[in-house]
Amino acid sequence: VVAVYGTLSDLLSVASNKLGIKATSVYNGKGGLIDDIALIRDDDVLFVCEGEPFIDPQTDVKFHEELTGSHTDWLTLNVGGRYFTTTRSTLVNKEPDSMLAHMFKDKDAWGNKQDHRGAFLIDRSPEYFEPILNYLRHGQLIVNDGINLLGVLEEARFFGIDSLIEHLEVAIKNSQPAEDHSPISRKEFVRFLLATPTKSELRCQGLNFSGADLSRLDLRYINFKMANLSRCNLAHANLCCANLERADLSGSVLDCANLQGVKMLCSNAEGASLKGCNFEDPSGLKANLEGANLKGVDMEGSQMTGINLRVATLKNAKLKNCNLRGATLAGTDLENCDLSGCDLQEANLRGSNVKGAIFEEMLTPLHMSQSVR
Repeated sequence: VVAVYGTLSDLLSVASNKLGIKATSVYNGKGGLIDDIALIRDDDVLFVCEGEPFIDPQTDVKFHEELTGSHTDWLTLNVGGRYFTTTRSTLVNKEPDSMLAHMFKDKDAWGNKQDHRGAFLIDRSPEYFEPILNYLRHGQLIVNDGINLLGVLEEARFFGIDSLIEHLEVAIKNSQPAEDHSPISRKEFVRFLLATPTKSELRCQGLNFSGADLSRLDLRYINFKMANLSRCNLAHANLCCANLERADLSGSVLDCANLQGVKMLCSNAEGASLKGCNFEDPSGLKANLEGANLKGVDMEGSQMTGINLRVATLKNAKLKNCNLRGATLAGTDLENCDLSGCDLQEANLRGSNVKGAIFEEMLTPLHMSQSVR
């Protein structure tokens, strides 16, 4: 029962929403086509359709099928307790090879069970079935807000609606939020740290912290492998035994950071500031910066006893007053480095490039072998 008001288009819109079809025509009880809403009287019984010719429900539908040679008889489906009224042709013509088409192409071919009202029973989700039925009616994928597209996709696969499956897969892909590559803020990371047990391994591999303020945080043993830490403030941070392998630390500030036993193999710290850092682990665990890019870094006053800087690049770096006692500098590029005031006792400089390097005011005399370039 509906209130009739407005225009004929308004009535068709109301009928479409209530019946779940795309109503295009309105007939009176005698099959007369109504083209003006003013012709409708109170208590009239109206019939709407999607363009099919009028069929008097009081006549023999089977006779009409035999006369027209088509499957246009109306069916009622009970899908998960919800009733849908449609035509046999809707279920058959759009996807003739689908399960629904095989179920209703020939009457009783599948021995379809019916409820007490004569509706065909289908044990599936009604909310996911509705978009499928509408697609079979007009060929458009229309899904109401709040309906999970994945659920509709599973129903489409179950019923074998192949052409709809492709539409749904595209719609699901387009509905996915774009990947968020924005940097992680200090507030977000601190919340993450607080929610993680101290004994759990914290993996931040490949994450983007670019420009973040991580100063004075306890970052011990965290895996920052291949993470983006460029232009970060890590001053006074505790990075003891942290894994910074292949991480990007370019332009970052790590002044006075604790880097005991840190792993920085092949990391990029070009232009970073590491003044007054402590790489020296009393337990004997040595910091490993092998192959790191340390061009132009400022490491003045850092404690680097036993550090591994093998084949690292330290061109134009400031290493003034650093403790490099027993450091491995084999094959290291020290071109134009300021090493004045450094303790290089027992340091291995074999094969290193010291062209233009400054060694004045060293705490311990350096005896370079011929292998030093």
